[in-house]
Amino acid sequence: MMRSSWGTSASEFRWAVGIESTFVPQTRRGHRGLDEYELMDHYRLWRGDLDLAADLGISTIRYGVPWYRVNPRPGAFDWAWTDEVFEHMAGRRGLTPIVDLMHYGTPSWLAGHFADPSYPERVAEYAARFAERYGSLVHWYTPLNEPAVTAAYCGRDGRWPPYLRGPEGYVTVLLSLVEGVVRTARALRAADPSAVLVHVEDIGVVRPGSPSMAAAAEEAQLDRLLPMDLACGKVDPSHARHAWLLEHGASAARLEAIAAGAPDWDILGVNSYPWSNRTIVARRGGGARSVGDPSPGGLGDALRLVHGRYGRPLFVTETSSAGTPSERYRWMRGTLSAVTACRAEGVPVVGYTWFPLFTMIEWTYRWSRRRLDDHLLHLGLYDVRPEGGRMDREPTPLVEAYRRHVADPAGSIGEWAPPGAAAPAVLVA
Repeated sequence: MMRSSWGTSASEFRWAVGIESTFVPQTRRGHRGLDEYELMDHYRLWRGDLDLAADLGISTIRYGVPWYRVNPRPGAFDWAWTDEVFEHMAGRRGLTPIVDLMHYGTPSWLAGHFADPSYPERVAEYAARFAERYGSLVHWYTPLNEPAVTAAYCGRDGRWPPYLRGPEGYVTVLLSLVEGVVRTARALRAADPSAVLVHVEDIGVVRPGSPSMAAAAEEAQLDRLLPMDLACGKVDPSHARHAWLLEHGASAARLEAIAAGAPDWDILGVNSYPWSNRTIVARRGGGARSVGDPSPGGLGDALRLVHGRYGRPLFVTETSSAGTPSERYRWMRGTLSAVTACRAEGVPVVGYTWFPLFTMIEWTYRWSRRRLDDHLLHLGLYDVRPEGGRMDREPTPLVEAYRRHVADPAGSIGEWAPPGAAAPAVLVA
């Protein structure tokens, strides 16, 4: 089967969940380490967590690897924990992992973190060693999750290592990240020619709240798309942000090399939450500000935008909503309706991921003095409410609801209509 047709029929559609895997282990004054696996006790409960996922009837799981743990020293790798995990996940339970090789954090020994000159080489080395070891179990990879968020937190806002700020910091980190992605993709394809490369990004549509905000919304949308444009090889001298990149530290030769080496992505992953789509409105006293546009139908607008711009098959690689189980289920129904509508229009959406499987810890925990329990973010199918040192996963009604959708793909996401075909009627929940 041609790669471009993966999952377009309802029977081939990939239903997935993910386990939140942010790894920012570095500490400093006022900054606690943030390892979601450790905070949610996944290092101990991993087997049960994977069984909960497999028992949903899904085919696929987004799963991160803690680079800082498996590569504790330069050139040294410890696969003891991941050996057990991937054998159980893929070997015993038959799940297809989409492996997040990079989910925000670097090893502590990498002095400059994402700004370190050796970062692209080091991350590609790690990727190659992983692919060589797990080639019989793993074929789907995300070289780096959400470059846009990583560059913002690490290079623009100074929140995570290497704590750079401003446009120059943003460009420094962003270009290093993309160079790492390029080299990682090349290393994966060298180690496993059948590797499926899934580029995952936080993407949203930016709209003007009034005609006077149209220009500001257009500029904000260009900024939002810049990281994916770089990763997809679309930034050349004619690009609207090329001159801006040069002004803030990029060189023409470096941008040309990134564009020339951009991977041939098999699938583009779209992460979408209630806060992902934005509306630009006027500030009192002048200027503009961005506000959230929390409609689940906005996922469809994001999918149309990404497919129209890049022309690749799409996977909803993250979506969920906070709130009560009923509120979360409304988001599930609404986003699945958006997927159904897109597929009926010929947009090749090949998978859907409810993310995360269970409660995660808010990132604000890193800068807080409050206890862990005060930072629980209930987005999942299972809730976790630590009591007496226990971290039990408690099922919500979403578990059975998601299981029903997985069991009835044609009724949940409809059949894909090839472009030019007459689109079937779409029932919107």
